[in-house]
Amino acid sequence: MPRNNPKMSPNGSKQGRSGGRQPKAPRPSRWHFLNILATVILVFLLLSSIYAEFASQTAPAPTVSLSALADGLKQGTIKSLSLQDSTITATYADKSVKTAQKEADASLTDSMTRLGVTPAELSAVSLTVVQPSGWLYWTVQLAPFLVPLLALGIFIWLISRQMRGAGVAALSFGQSKARLTLPEDQKQRITFKNVAGAKEAKQELSEIVDFLRNPKKFIDIGAEIPKGVLLMGAPGTGKTLLARAVAGEAGVAFFSISGSEFVEMFVGVGASRVRDLFKMAKEAAPAIVFVDEIDAVGRARGGGWGGGNDEREQTLNQILVEMDGFEPNEKVIVMAATNRPDVLDPALLRPGRFDRRVTIDLPDRNDREEIMKVHVSKKQLAEDVNLHVVAERTPGFSGADLASLANEAAILAAREGRAVIGQFDFIRSIEKVMLGPERKSHVLSPHEKEITAYHEAGHAIVASVLPHADPVHKISIISRGRAAGYTLKLPFEDRKLQSRKEFLDDIAMSLGGYVAERMMFDDMTTGASNDLQVSTALARDMVTRYGMSEKIGPVALEGAQSRNMFGMPSGERDYSEKIAAEIDAEVTRIMTEARTKAEETLKKHQAAFEVVAKTLIEKETIEREEYEALLAANGIVVKKQQATA
Repeated sequence: MPRNNPKMSPNGSKQGRSGGRQPKAPRPSRWHFLNILATVILVFLLLSSIYAEFASQTAPAPTVSLSALADGLKQGTIKSLSLQDSTITATYADKSVKTAQKEADASLTDSMTRLGVTPAELSAVSLTVVQPSGWLYWTVQLAPFLVPLLALGIFIWLISRQMRGAGVAALSFGQSKARLTLPEDQKQRITFKNVAGAKEAKQELSEIVDFLRNPKKFIDIGAEIPKGVLLMGAPGTGKTLLARAVAGEAGVAFFSISGSEFVEMFVGVGASRVRDLFKMAKEAAPAIVFVDEIDAVGRARGGGWGGGNDEREQTLNQILVEMDGFEPNEKVIVMAATNRPDVLDPALLRPGRFDRRVTIDLPDRNDREEIMKVHVSKKQLAEDVNLHVVAERTPGFSGADLASLANEAAILAAREGRAVIGQFDFIRSIEKVMLGPERKSHVLSPHEKEITAYHEAGHAIVASVLPHADPVHKISIISRGRAAGYTLKLPFEDRKLQSRKEFLDDIAMSLGGYVAERMMFDDMTTGASNDLQVSTALARDMVTRYGMSEKIGPVALEGAQSRNMFGMPSGERDYSEKIAAEIDAEVTRIMTEARTKAEETLKKHQAAFEVVAKTLIEKETIEREEYEALLAANGIVVKKQQATA
C-alpha cells in the first residue's frame, strides 16, 4: 500500500501562450471532398426547384379546343384575344380566361377562317400579339443550359480553392509555429508580481530585464549580456511562468515554442523553422525567444541514431548557428527550459550560447505560503483558512501542485453547495493531490478491512517509535487512488539533505505493514507490493548512488538515468558481475536489518499497535491529535518539533 512520502518531483503544468503568427492551412481530405460534393448537389437541387417554380407560374389557364374558341367568337362571348407564339389566351365576357393552341405553321386568321369565323366576327374582338422578352423569359429559356454549367463552375471553384489551400500549407511547412505575445497585450502580460517565491531566480533574471529596458548602459561600458538563459528545475516549478514574467517586466515581444515543434518527419523542416523564428525575433527586437522542453531537440549528438541526415541533429545545428550569430546589440535574448539539463549537448552550454543557467528549486515553506496567496487571491475563503498550516502540510509540492490544490479545494466547496472555501477543503485537497480521490465505492470486506487496519497501524507505530522517521499526521483505511489505505507522515521542516540513519528508518517504516501482516495473520498479501518496491529502490540507491554502504564504499556505480520506473537498474552496467553480486548482497542485508528493526518495534509496542489497529477498524480515519493521545496512553513518547531542530 503506497505511503504518503511527499512528492519530491511532482508533475508540472505549462502556462498557456497566446497569439499565433500564421494559422494552419486546412488539409483537403476525402470527407472534405464529399462535403463539397454534397454542397454542389444541394445547390443544383435548389436552382432546379426555383426553375420549376418559375415554369409553374407561366402555366396557362384552363385549355379549350380551337373549335370551342371559334364558337365563342361566333357567339360574341369573347371580349379579347392575346397571342404569344402558338398560345391563344381568350378573355370571356364573364372575365374567365381560357387558352388554346393553334397550329404552328398557320396564322390565327387562317385557323379561325377554316373553323367558320368571319373576318367581321374576328375584327369585333380586341387582338393583342405578345412578343416574349425580359429577364424572366430568357431565364426560363436558358435555365436548362445555365444550371448545369453553374453547378459545374461552383464545383471547380471549390476544388481549386482547396488545392490552393494545400499549396499554401506546403509553402508554409517550414515556417515557425511560435506563439507571439505582444507587450501591448495586457490580458496575457505577466510580471514578477505574479510569480511568488523563486527569489534567487528572479534576482538573476532581473539583469536580463535591465538589459532589455536599457541596453545602452551595458553596451557603452563594453559589457555583453548573456545571449542564452537556461532555466532548470523540476516539473511545475514555474520555468515557463518566469520566462513570460521577464518579457512582461521588460515590455518586449515574447516568442514561445516547444522543442518538439521543430522536429518533423521531413529533413530540413526543423532547421527552416529555426531560421524563420530567429528572423521574426530580430525583426521584432527587442524580444525574447523562449524554447520550452529544449531537451526534445537539444540532446547530445553523436548517438548514431538517424544517420547523417538526422532531423533532430540538423535542427540543433541550426539553433547553435543562429545563437552564435547574434551581435551584442541585437537585443534578442534566447531563453529555454528543461528538467533534464544533464542530457543537453555540450555545445549548447558553452559560453556564448546558454552560458547563464538559472536553477529553480521546489518552494520552501514560506514560498509555498506566498504561492498559495497568489492562487487564492480570486477565490472566496472562509475565516478559518490558515495558509501557513497548508504550507506546512505540503512539503515537496511544486507551484503547479499548489495551483491544483487551490483549484481542488474550490471544486470540493462548490460540489457541496458552499459559497466559501474552508480550511477543511484545503486539508482534503492535499490528500487528493498526493494520493488521488477517495474511492468510496471500493468497499473492503471485513477481513480485508482488518488486514488493512493492521497494515497501516504497523507503518504508523514504526514511524512514531524510530527516532529518525517523520512524524505521523493521519492514518486512514479509506481507499484513495490505487491505495487501499495510507499513513500520512510529514517532516517538521523542509530538508535539502537526508542522512543514512533517516534512510534506514524510512525503509523500516515502509516494511512496517509487511511485518504487521505476518505477525497478526501469519500470512502476506499483495498490499505490501508497493512498499517493497519503494524500499528496495531506496536501499539500492544507498549502495550504488550515495556511497552509504561500508562494504562497497564511497563509489557511485549508477546514475539517476540508469533506472526504470520501479527504480531497478536498466541498460548497460559499468561494473563487474562480482560487484553486482556484492550490491545485491548489500541491498538484501539492508532490507533484512530493516525488517528485523520493524519486528522488534512492533513486538515491543504491541499493545499500542493493536489499539491503533482496532481504532482504525472502528473509525476508519485517525487524525494526528487522536493518534498522539493513543500513543501517550500506551507509553510511547510523542515526537516534538524541537527534537528534530
